[in-house]
Amino acid sequence: MRYLPLTSGDRSAMLAAVGASSIDDLFVDVPAEARLDGPIPGLPNHASELAVERHMAALARQNRAAGDGPFFLGAGAYRHHVPSSVDHLIQRGEFLTAYTPYQPEIAQGTLQMLFEFQSQVARLLGTDVANASMYDGSTACWEAIVMARRVTKRGKALLSTGLHPHYRSVARTMAKYTGDVLVDGDPSLDAGTDWAALAQAIDKETSCVVVQYPDILGRIDDMTALASACQSAGALLIAVVTEPVALGAIKAPGEMGADIVVGEGQSLGVGLQFGGPYVGLFACKAKYVRQMPGRLCGETVDANGKRGFVLTLSTREQHIRREKATSNICTNSGLCALAFSIHMTLLGEAGLRQLAAINHGRAKLAAAELAKVPGVSVMNRAFFNEFTLLLPTAARPVVHKLAEKGVLGGVSLGRLYPDNDGLANGLVVAVTEPVTEDDIAAFAAALKEVLA
Repeated sequence: MRYLPLTSGDRSAMLAAVGASSIDDLFVDVPAEARLDGPIPGLPNHASELAVERHMAALARQNRAAGDGPFFLGAGAYRHHVPSSVDHLIQRGEFLTAYTPYQPEIAQGTLQMLFEFQSQVARLLGTDVANASMYDGSTACWEAIVMARRVTKRGKALLSTGLHPHYRSVARTMAKYTGDVLVDGDPSLDAGTDWAALAQAIDKETSCVVVQYPDILGRIDDMTALASACQSAGALLIAVVTEPVALGAIKAPGEMGADIVVGEGQSLGVGLQFGGPYVGLFACKAKYVRQMPGRLCGETVDANGKRGFVLTLSTREQHIRREKATSNICTNSGLCALAFSIHMTLLGEAGLRQLAAINHGRAKLAAAELAKVPGVSVMNRAFFNEFTLLLPTAARPVVHKLAEKGVLGGVSLGRLYPDNDGLANGLVVAVTEPVTEDDIAAFAAALKEVLA
């Protein structure tokens, strides 16, 4: 949005047009005690467009871009190489249709893309059906919890301690308004998940069990036994995937019995982008499709027998009776879903598996090199491209000192769990395909120096 300052003459003309003698007249309905009586402390006064541009550019130069040096940040948002062809193709005219594809005759490009996106997501997550995307992974996780409530008519969700704390926070915020009871807690710095304990904790009030795969500490476990325990108790198993590239190397949650699989699709086709916009993934077993939030695109034929695409399900109150609506989700992350789908198409199954192998190989190399630093150990028995280091001191100040040396060396658990001193020495490290052997060597050298 351009910077459009107003002159005094502009203001006078606008006030005259609405019949006001001063700007204060526009706020007569606001109680005097609620109005500002002067400038806001700390905010500068009016400046020219040129001055504002210079100031903002100076602030931007204080940032360190992901590509400026060794980068090992992850914990739910990952730096992957996105081919330039993705950005080129998403701008093609076939996809520049109406924002909401209610009129299929003029939105075939968008509808076909979403249909193919759904097919890719369902296959990737190992489920029967997927919707046309959600806003992001955290809100998709919450929508899965309330979907489980609709299906089971129960109101208690068991959240794994390995679930991303930001996802937990979103669920806690939303549960205040729905009455859902959430049972959760922080992880511990050992090598195992809490999935066996979750299976034991399921009772007749449990609507669902929510696990992350791989989890916030990078741990990987088999959810088959947990899925069986959920099924026996009439509860649903919800699996959350924040790194979809991992599914090129490890078994899909749906194949292990997960009823609903949700996640964040940012890793494929979507850059880090300062935290958004991203694209939420949502998939489930076919028998629950009518309880799935969002929209679902389907394939059909027209009056002449030619293949076409339409919105098959869009179960919100705008389209059906409010009491039958599954959510108020009214759209999807169309552009990011398109980028995801194009990147997946360019990779293909073999390419995705190769990408996953590269990620895992470099993560193994990094884990081995970093474990050589005195006082440092790797917590995980198994991991994909992300693992947790145990440092001999609190990780948060270490991260800041590494940044001063030009290395973005991971996400400290002290940042994710500021009130849990038992996690303070944990450092979550992500290693993706842009990371080089030189980056790993620089990280190890800087960490050794900082800890000396």
